[in-house]
Amino acid sequence: MLAKSVIEDVLTAALATGGDFSEVFVEDRYTNKIVLQSGKIDNSLAGREFGVGIRVFKGFQSAYAYTTDLSKEGLLKAAQNAAQAISGNVMLQTKRLDKEVITCAHPILINPREVDKLRKVNVMRKAYDIAKNYHSSIQQVMVRYFDEEQNVLIANSEGKFVEDKRVRSRLAIQSIASDGNQMQSGFYGPGAHKGFDFMENLNLELYANEASRIAVTMLGADPCPSGKFPVIIDNEFGGVIFHEACGHGLEATAVAKNNSVFANRVGEKVASDIVTYIDDATLENEWGSITIDDEGEKGRKNVLIENGILKGYLIDKLNSRRMGMEATGSGRRESYRFAPTSRMTNTYIANGESTPEEIIANTENGIYTKYMGGGQVNPTTGDYNFAVMEAYLVKNGKLDKPLRGATLIGNGAETLQLVDMVGNNLGHGAGMCGAVSGSLPVNVGQPMIRVSEMTVGGRKGDE
Repeated sequence: MLAKSVIEDVLTAALATGGDFSEVFVEDRYTNKIVLQSGKIDNSLAGREFGVGIRVFKGFQSAYAYTTDLSKEGLLKAAQNAAQAISGNVMLQTKRLDKEVITCAHPILINPREVDKLRKVNVMRKAYDIAKNYHSSIQQVMVRYFDEEQNVLIANSEGKFVEDKRVRSRLAIQSIASDGNQMQSGFYGPGAHKGFDFMENLNLELYANEASRIAVTMLGADPCPSGKFPVIIDNEFGGVIFHEACGHGLEATAVAKNNSVFANRVGEKVASDIVTYIDDATLENEWGSITIDDEGEKGRKNVLIENGILKGYLIDKLNSRRMGMEATGSGRRESYRFAPTSRMTNTYIANGESTPEEIIANTENGIYTKYMGGGQVNPTTGDYNFAVMEAYLVKNGKLDKPLRGATLIGNGAETLQLVDMVGNNLGHGAGMCGAVSGSLPVNVGQPMIRVSEMTVGGRKGDE
């Protein structure tokens, strides 16, 4: 992507003012997005982006610059701009770059770049037809297709020199149902660290029908009662609460500055004994998986909480200095325009011993949330507020009527302590996570869990 000699010169130039570490991140990205609405292609965008980011450290200081000028002169200028923010007395020499050959941990069978647009649109049309024909109340369906190929080169003054190819694909289906008086929506958006083979093997009947089923079911739902209840949260995207309210608090971006309720608490009990919380970048072909992170470190499985005890954090290279702890292969960024920092990959609560049937049967009066929607979180305190896309009342150990307008309100650290049942049906849901280093593909996951008490906001008074 760039000549080795040019990279070495850029790394050296970045250290000219006394930095003790320099890094080059080269990115060549191909992206394809298609939107199908009302049975027609509403939007189609394909593009290529190429750029270089250059980073310099001096102790705990960090400076970052990026450029799309790929001439040697342009790259050296960017390196000098980054170096100007650093001052020191000694100019270090960069170590010799020895290229590390890595094997992609997430095999790609069909590169989307080699697939014509019509073949992609045909998958979208099938999904559209299935979702639209689910029920007469389905008024609108939108299908979004996405694929990308991201090629990166990472080199640093410590001698690291590695390249990686990441290919991801995703299909998102949104259905809107109406009975003439109100409208309700349903959504399903599966994604994977795979090529077009992912699209061709998708169970479109399952995902498209499910998006429409949610919308139709919520049309006939009663307003959700408000109050404090035992709450059952189903698997897959149910894990978004702990991703937002707890996962971000376990990233070194927050921990290193003591902006987290989990700071300086390794070895302490921070969750229920039956909760084990993991971030695993090595899950084969999962949406949030990586072979290497954006600092060139191999992706790995990081156990963050084990049987309720805090075991560690997600740590990038700069924050490893600040914390005096080893980096965990968690340095990620959206593109060359962002400096990397600690971020999640596939984060989930591990399987427990209860079956979903047992969890429901052991709940006398509560709320069952099948699918979560969006929400807001204060990353410093862990306080959260999440909308529920599909919910049900639980009465006498059985699912009762569907409920709409439910909101879950609480604090992540406190909710971890109140998990009293964990199921054995672990599932993952694909999503995008935004933070200081940009928007990234991540998985959230969990088996079905029960929280002994949560505040539920609804449109109806206490029952």
